Amino acid sequence: MLTNDKNIFRMMSNITVINRINNQLNNCRRTLKILSVALPLLITSIKGYTQAVKSHGPGSAETKPAVNSLLDVYNVTWDTPGPSSSQSMPTGNGDIGLNVWVEPNGDLCFLIAKTDAWGAAAPGEKNPWIKAGGVLMKLGKVRVSLSPNPMLHPGAKFKQVLKLHDNEIVVNEGAGEKAVKLRIWVDANHPVIRVESKSARPVIVKVTLDDWRIDGAGSDTVLSKRANQVAWCHQNTDDADQHLRGIIFGGLIKGQGLVKKDDTTLQSVRAAKSQLIAVYPLTTKGLSNIQWLSQLSTQARQADQLPLEQARQAHRQWWDHFWHRSWIFIKGDRLADSTTRGYILQRFVTACAGRGAYPIKFNGSLFVVDNSRYQENVNSVRSIDADFREWGGQYWMQNTRAMYWPRLMAGDFDEMLPLFNMYRHILPDNAKQVKEFYHHEGAYFAETSPFWGGLLYMGPEVKENWTGHYFTPILELSMMMLDYYEYTGDKKFAKETLLPIASAGIQFFDQYFSRDAQGKLLLDPDNSIEMFWKVHNPAPDIAGLHAVISRLIALPDNLIDGKTKANWQRVYNELPYLPMGEKDGTPVLLPYTGPQTVQGRNLENPELYAVYPFRIYGLSKPGLQIAINTFNARKFKDKGCWVQDPIQAAMLGLTNDAQAYVTFALTRKEPTLKFPAFWATGHDYAPDEDNGGNGENGLQQMLLQTEGKKIILLPAWPKGWSADFKLNAPFNTTVQGTVKDGMITNLVITPASRMADVVDLTKVN
Repeated sequence: MLTNDKNIFRMMSNITVINRINNQLNNCRRTLKILSVALPLLITSIKGYTQAVKSHGPGSAETKPAVNSLLDVYNVTWDTPGPSSSQSMPTGNGDIGLNVWVEPNGDLCFLIAKTDAWGAAAPGEKNPWIKAGGVLMKLGKVRVSLSPNPMLHPGAKFKQVLKLHDNEIVVNEGAGEKAVKLRIWVDANHPVIRVESKSARPVIVKVTLDDWRIDGAGSDTVLSKRANQVAWCHQNTDDADQHLRGIIFGGLIKGQGLVKKDDTTLQSVRAAKSQLIAVYPLTTKGLSNIQWLSQLSTQARQADQLPLEQARQAHRQWWDHFWHRSWIFIKGDRLADSTTRGYILQRFVTACAGRGAYPIKFNGSLFVVDNSRYQENVNSVRSIDADFREWGGQYWMQNTRAMYWPRLMAGDFDEMLPLFNMYRHILPDNAKQVKEFYHHEGAYFAETSPFWGGLLYMGPEVKENWTGHYFTPILELSMMMLDYYEYTGDKKFAKETLLPIASAGIQFFDQYFSRDAQGKLLLDPDNSIEMFWKVHNPAPDIAGLHAVISRLIALPDNLIDGKTKANWQRVYNELPYLPMGEKDGTPVLLPYTGPQTVQGRNLENPELYAVYPFRIYGLSKPGLQIAINTFNARKFKDKGCWVQDPIQAAMLGLTNDAQAYVTFALTRKEPTLKFPAFWATGHDYAPDEDNGGNGENGLQQMLLQTEGKKIILLPAWPKGWSADFKLNAPFNTTVQGTVKDGMITNLVITPASRMADVVDLTKVN
């Protein structure tokens, strides 16, 4: 039941925004005790048991051996080949991704994907999500065959290993004098795929472009006049969407000692004990096939200038640095080990696809595969190729965000930039459409949009739907960018990306919505995410506006002028209060203001957006009990996929719930796929990336949380788990330590001055 008492509303607004204590809420005694009583003693205690504070930076002699040996335990090893891409391992360099497998006949196969290989749907495509927003296509498939074939002998040995530290896949076929070793890696620093073979005796190597789009609808083109090379490309037609028109992508295959057998095949001119194959992918726009090939040939020559061993060493150094940015290794029960594996492999998969021209696709990333028995619905089974993905090529902010929030604590800041850059490029055209549609300034981002953005008119009279009157994404993106700035201190990013986007979002809400009789912003009609359509004052947007504007106002004066801050302060003063009511006599947050009679459309708990992603409530803040009440009273308690309960549970200190949700997410393998971190389809498509991202985020929040300058240790950590960890915190800080028997040891804070900001909840309790 919603209360109409204005004093209670004002009280709760103060709780959620200003961090002021209200005597009517005694339920936050625990938080107040942490902040007002225990903190001085706690800091003294921490200083006492961390006498020697040293900086252990990435790659230092003291941390490297331990991390490397711990990481090697989680290499993925298979002793049975294929038979298909469903039994593939992922690898990649952040822009180019491979699915690698070996067929039972010994042929090494890999699908090639690239973050900017945007094609158009086939003319006969009926699925509206596939037709809209482009299709993130594979570049093709490559097959490597050996003669004599070491796998044709009875009882031939086989082993395929993904070596995480160096990011290479090693395949051993046969034994003794028949043994052949294949090594596959995508150069971390250059756009080239390397396949190396070494054998005890000379073998013939054959390389074939195995492209299913050749001679098909929307066919790829094989460029035949290439001496001892195979080159192919796909070019979008002139009748494709204007944003896809002229995009051309493909690759070139060559190798010393390989000669052309036909337009799609190279073969060793003579048998040899070693062979190097190189594949060079490229995407461009607005070039002819010949111009594209000329640019690709130049790119290949540049990649080849560096000797192979130097390139390999630089590649390994990049990945070594990556693994030393952060880590979490858990010990305890069986779930501790499998959760560690899930966390490590999810972070690896994200890094393999996270540094390209466009963000990671939540519905499969670069690693979707073909399926001869795809079940389209209950009554329909059909064959699909690896270009297909449910929910198509559009970006869904609620799903995409899941892979990006964990990058902050992981220290993978470079992987966040493709997301931010995409929305920065979308902003100007979206602002023009807002001006055209509503005759005012500002902008927002649609919940679902292609990489080029765009909006539909959504005035109050437009019929409600899932994502029409859904304006939250620009607020959550602003929150994430504020964190990125706080973690990195990147002022250039703040000025060129954060502030233009956040300012446009606040301006849109200010000018699009009217005011109520009390002069407060009236968010009506406005979706409460996908759950409740066209309601009055939805909680996610109110929480987002409070959180984002208060942080914008607090930015240093050298980033933003006083006039703009004063305008933000005006909007802030006009914000409505978070919806609140009671359930079974207990105060709770509500998903929107007014009688709770609107039909629910999804499986979401929008009232908990005030916990995550907008962090109005949490362990370090007043009002904790009402947030816990709300979590306990939530209607939907599903696990996995885009469900954000693992993060919210950890942020509220609910250890058992957090552990249950996190372990589920980080062990939820898709049964039709072999790789242990190709997550189950859930509501999306396999491998489901937001499932793994939410698992990452939840696990990090169990170990460490931050609020302002406070660094809160073990806020939701189970007593039965030990751990070695290193995570990042705001203000260019790293936190490294060991958890054993419920206590922190070997704590290293870098820089050491940040030790004064540490709050160890095990000491407080």
